[in-house]
Amino acid sequence: MKYRDKNEIIAQILESANGNAVRLTKIMYDVYLSHTVTKEYLLLLIEKGLIKYTDGPRSFKTTEKGMNFLHIHSRVQELNPLTTTLHSKKIPSAN
Repeated sequence: MKYRDKNEIIAQILESANGNAVRLTKIMYDVYLSHTVTKEYLLLLIEKGLIKYTDGPRSFKTTEKGMNFLHIHSRVQELNPLTTTLHSKKIPSAN
């Protein structure tokens, strides 16, 4: 598995909870995180208003603000090949 930064993990959690309300275990399996780490991320996302928790069915669902984050994240990911290309080209030295 490749390295994932915090924003990538957040996006994967929000995608997992997008649409139907999902339980913590499903998010853990979808995103490949331990129980402890998943709970830490979910607490952060609830605090920031990106995901909401429903106590009755004990499930999580992405909020409108979370959907906006996903949209912006996907737009940034579209630009990622551009930055990879720039780093791979050799810049001529000014000798």
